[in-house]
Amino acid sequence: MDYISINDQEKKEMFSSIGVSKAEDLFSVIPEKAKVKGLNLPKGLSEQELVSKFEILAGKNISLKQMKSFRGAGIYEHFIPSLVDEITGRSEFLTAYTPYQAEASQGTLQTIFEYQSLITQLTGLDVANASMYDGASALAEAALVSIRSTGKKKLLVSSALHPEYFQVLKTYLQGLAIDIKTIPLDGGNTSTKDLKNLFDPDTASVIIQSPNFFGQIEDLEEIKKLCEPAGFLLISVVNPISLGILKSPGEAGSDICVGEGQVLGNPSGMGGFTFGFMSCKQSLAWKMPGRIVGQTTDTKGRRGFVLTLQSREQHIRREKATSNICTNSALNALAGCVYLSGWGPEGFKKLSTLNLSKSRYAFEEIIKIKGFSAAFSNHNFFNEFVIKTTKDVNKLQSKLLDEKILGPLELEKFFPEFKNCLLFCVTEARTKKDIDKLVDILKEC
Repeated sequence: MDYISINDQEKKEMFSSIGVSKAEDLFSVIPEKAKVKGLNLPKGLSEQELVSKFEILAGKNISLKQMKSFRGAGIYEHFIPSLVDEITGRSEFLTAYTPYQAEASQGTLQTIFEYQSLITQLTGLDVANASMYDGASALAEAALVSIRSTGKKKLLVSSALHPEYFQVLKTYLQGLAIDIKTIPLDGGNTSTKDLKNLFDPDTASVIIQSPNFFGQIEDLEEIKKLCEPAGFLLISVVNPISLGILKSPGEAGSDICVGEGQVLGNPSGMGGFTFGFMSCKQSLAWKMPGRIVGQTTDTKGRRGFVLTLQSREQHIRREKATSNICTNSALNALAGCVYLSGWGPEGFKKLSTLNLSKSRYAFEEIIKIKGFSAAFSNHNFFNEFVIKTTKDVNKLQSKLLDEKILGPLELEKFFPEFKNCLLFCVTEARTKKDIDKLVDILKEC
């Protein structure tokens, strides 16, 4: 479409039709003190000068190539095979925008279909959509699915859910008459005793993260048994890497599964290259947000792919739309698809086992050190674990930074009751030498 600018007369006609005299009138609701009177921008730079300036700025950052990280809490460092960049960097896929008019590209549709198929296999559920923004917004959308499908207005949310996911959930639901109740902790896990007491007939869903924010593995099957007689949905939030060895959410009884896909072949830099995944039982497919690609045959019997379900406001009446998700993180989801395909079922299981064994080794070595102990009696964790210490945490973190180690997360920032508790994370990206060095430094603190 050609761009044709409008003249002054046309502008006047446009303003007149909407009842204003000039463009500034459109912003009259903004207080004068909040308006920028003018931008104090420097003079333009040549390309060479600009590149040099930003290289200097970028040099102030410290990347994980320069520092060993033992911090997770939502974004994790994993090794990314070169296969991932090789495929996602191809010109037919490389775009920061969602593949619009995907109907015109069988290749794009096939990659989305294969991505969906891998997510359903991984989570043990029937249907997956074509990815979402990130894990937190995927959770919020799952909560809306449960409200739409049950007609109920109450959510029970585990206190072991990532605190930032909980914030996103509340933001999504603000303005709606939804009652959100948190389920207390029992040690580092969700209290099933308290969960039972919170049930009532208006409960739409129970939201459980496993492994949870503390790395602890929740008993989803037990929680499902508690939920099922009452007739509401179980939404599980998972780390997909853990599903190489843990029972899938579908097998454990979850109705909807969501999670953050950054760990599947996407870098952790700049807050993480994220995408959210969502899968559910077949009965909930029509309530899912976003779009679903299906497989079919054309009039000549040839295999093809089509957008099967897209209940977005662009395609159906706004009041009937299940979501306004349009631009998503399709390229990052493609990276996840390539990553999962590259590992294959056995390779992915080995990767998951490696993550478990390395974190277990680190845990066992740290709790041997005087002044460090396990925060919880239940030691069933994956990737992350909580250690309580009697040491000066500030000095400890400073010492680690001096040795180019990004230390554990201090839980007190999110949970005041967990003072002097540290959340460590160990993935396959850390070598035994890295872990031993961490342990030696902790001994010296």
